[in-house]
Amino acid sequence: MKRSHLRGAAPVVVAALLITGCNGLGKMTKHAETIKYTVDPNPLIVQGDSVAVNVRGTFPAKYFAKKATVEVTPSIDGIGEMMLLETPENEVPENFVATGSTALKMVGFQGEGAAGNYTVIPYESGKDYSYSDKVAYAPGMEHSALMVKMLGKQGKKEKQFPPMKVADGVITTPYLVKSDDKVIMAKDAFQRITSHTQNLQLNYNVASDAMVAGDAKDQDVKDMQAFLKDNAKNPNIVIKGVKIDAYASPEGEVDMNEGLANKRDKAAMRWMQSELGKNKLAKGDSLFVGVSHGEDWTGFERELNASSFADKDLVLRVLSMYPDVNKRESEIKNMAATYTELRSDILPKLRRAEVALNYDRVGKTDEQLTSMSRTMPDSLNVEELLFAATLTQDMNEQLRIFKETERVHPTDYRAANNVGYIYMQQNKLAEAEAQFTKANSITDNPISTNNLGACARLKGDRKKAAELYAKAGAAGPEVKYNQGIVDIQNGNYSSANSNFSGSNGLNVALAKTLSGDAAAGQRALEASPDKDTAEGHYLMAIIGARQNNGDMVKNNLALAVQKNAALGDKAKKDLEFRAFKNDLGI
Repeated sequence: MKRSHLRGAAPVVVAALLITGCNGLGKMTKHAETIKYTVDPNPLIVQGDSVAVNVRGTFPAKYFAKKATVEVTPSIDGIGEMMLLETPENEVPENFVATGSTALKMVGFQGEGAAGNYTVIPYESGKDYSYSDKVAYAPGMEHSALMVKMLGKQGKKEKQFPPMKVADGVITTPYLVKSDDKVIMAKDAFQRITSHTQNLQLNYNVASDAMVAGDAKDQDVKDMQAFLKDNAKNPNIVIKGVKIDAYASPEGEVDMNEGLANKRDKAAMRWMQSELGKNKLAKGDSLFVGVSHGEDWTGFERELNASSFADKDLVLRVLSMYPDVNKRESEIKNMAATYTELRSDILPKLRRAEVALNYDRVGKTDEQLTSMSRTMPDSLNVEELLFAATLTQDMNEQLRIFKETERVHPTDYRAANNVGYIYMQQNKLAEAEAQFTKANSITDNPISTNNLGACARLKGDRKKAAELYAKAGAAGPEVKYNQGIVDIQNGNYSSANSNFSGSNGLNVALAKTLSGDAAAGQRALEASPDKDTAEGHYLMAIIGARQNNGDMVKNNLALAVQKNAALGDKAKKDLEFRAFKNDLGI
């Protein structure tokens, strides 16, 4: 067994990185342990599907032979059954054989008298050096070591140095990310009770509370009468009250007009009570709210401005000259006598009572909606059908209703989207994606765009997913959560923490832990519904290891293995637990 002495701790300073011969290759090989280096991080860590390797070292003085050259090729080599965790620390068996190898870039060094273009290492003083590279993560790297393979050359001689372990690798905790992408069901706008108003205007003779002859034949009056008749026995129509606003035209005395408006208010109430009584509907005084507005100067200006009366600007200017109400009334009388349009078209419109019958329309019961969704879905509007689907927890029944909604109301994107939503719950990714695409073809909308982003990520296309999430922000907080998952996979933990703001769950705790704040990760996981899952306990054990809490590691691994026995084998090989490998309790 050949021992390479590592000075443990992070960063780890270890003897023997990369080189060959002092006064020759033989002496360089013999004294290779005098080369000092630091690997940071150690163990290596996967981040954004890549593994970064950073080495800083020092060639000691009077080590590097002046005519020697060394080519160094670090590699991440798989080590099978975590051999290096089962042997004493930092030992490399003489018969070590990698189970898979990923070579990093080669770097060359040469002595002062060697020919070539490699980095020159002075013999007398030695020299510091640094090395960095990044490679794509491969599954075998989880159980691996960072090895250094060196080829020394001097003249015609070549010497292959034995491979040397310089770091453990690779921690794969980011791959604990949970695929709980949030797809969104488009909501209904169903309201069981909706408020409505039936309006009419009753018109009166000048200086009178008697209705204008023929006014009862106006369309708004007929509509009110028809409404009352049609709904006299309708339990789904509930009359809430009647509001009456009564006015007088502004050509009489103020006191007279105020009294006249009040009389018109009462006359309108009597008329409405009569119509309600004919249909055997409630007609008590308490149902009515009357407001007498007196002279309607605002209405006068509005009607005048809206008219085609040629001298309307002149009339308005003259009236503005008289702040005294009585004087203006006098001028109105004079002008009404002069201008037929005022007398016949403008002033009569102001002698009125505006009646608003307020009522509630009560929609179908849950039982009616459920039954009708099965027997007569075509008779339900889109809001009723979408709401009916929420009245059951049976996923297949929800799917049936959404498909019926899609058939009956094909121009509403929500039905197509919601069919896709159910497919996603049933793990039918291809079918769901087709539905979300269809929904967006009906109406380009942020909800279906978010859902397409989730499909893209689950298919491995994180770039497309991020592009879709960028367009879907208006869909709700689910979009940011989904982007947070992409951030973890891309190794952007700061952005993940930002996007997870306001959320909870295993991924939230994972992002905090990966960003270096294990305590915050613990708090997030303890507040999460995932804390009692196998994966939740496993992550909590990692959090315990990062806080050097052996009891936390042991207790949570035991719970994790109870729920998922396969996690026991994983834990025994997981470098997160390297400091506790002899006391995992599993």
